[in-house]
Amino acid sequence: MAMQRRQLIQATAAAYAVQMAPAFAQAKTKVKVGYLHTPAVDGHIWLGQQMGAFAKQGLDLELVQFATGLELFQAMIGGSLDVLATGAVISNFPARGQGRVFLMNNIEYATAQLWVRDDIKTLADLKGKQISTTTGTTAHVFLDRALRSAQLDPAKDVQIVNQRMTEAVTSFVSGAVPAVALWVPFDAVIRQRMPNARRLVDASAFFPQAAIMGGWAARNDYYDKNRAVLSSLATAWGEVNAFISGKPDEAAEALQKAQYKDIPLADFKEQFKASKYFTNAEWRTRYQDGTATRWLQQVTDFFVASANIQGAQKAEQYFDPRIFLEAVKS
Repeated sequence: MAMQRRQLIQATAAAYAVQMAPAFAQAKTKVKVGYLHTPAVDGHIWLGQQMGAFAKQGLDLELVQFATGLELFQAMIGGSLDVLATGAVISNFPARGQGRVFLMNNIEYATAQLWVRDDIKTLADLKGKQISTTTGTTAHVFLDRALRSAQLDPAKDVQIVNQRMTEAVTSFVSGAVPAVALWVPFDAVIRQRMPNARRLVDASAFFPQAAIMGGWAARNDYYDKNRAVLSSLATAWGEVNAFISGKPDEAAEALQKAQYKDIPLADFKEQFKASKYFTNAEWRTRYQDGTATRWLQQVTDFFVASANIQGAQKAEQYFDPRIFLEAVKS
């Protein structure tokens, strides 16, 4: 009887172990990720979710959407996010010692755009005018460069109206301001509601002298304690990036179908192409030869000057290229 009882217990335990094995195998590391809903920022994230790339690396991304990179960093600094993905602001807060940059997404090649009424023909025509934008963002960095290219002083020759981007676009559409500096996909609203408005210039006119990169940053303590998780993120990102750079049309179609249904496919493909994507091998070269660091520093210099950041860290101090270089080999 005792032998039968032991055999029953052993059989039951074995059956339980078999039953629970898949659950243990599927246990994943949760990562709280903040992002902006613009293809230049969340394209890799959503495609990675669709492809199962992050899950394959044992990651469960808890995604939280924000309106601006400023709000993203404030949330991460406050401890409610582990990592974030954003645009030009990636060169701002880390220079203040708030966050470590570990991965780049793309160049926001033409994502930042200046839209004007049809009576404004040149940048010089903006002198004395109001321009709505969200200061401290990709659009603001681009606007500053555009105005200076026409010998206009952003602080003296125009009035920059700081609004959340939705309100900035509404101000332009309503006629309250004659110009707006925005980032895609907000241009879709103007195309639909203001057929006579014109895109005067976009960020591609100032590349590479004013290259604006978007990428990923981690909270300082998270970066110190979770390098393996960040490496897994980079590995998954590399799989997605190979798809984006290798089959951009397919990537755009998959992303539009799942996350940007309100934008016609043809318009979305144009927005998607507004970012400059590099292959993993090309990113390796730009990490290794210091190009990515120099591009980050260019935008940091803008923030240091415009926000009067004291004792700012250099990009070479806040950007760690090793995580990508060690995780993604080709």
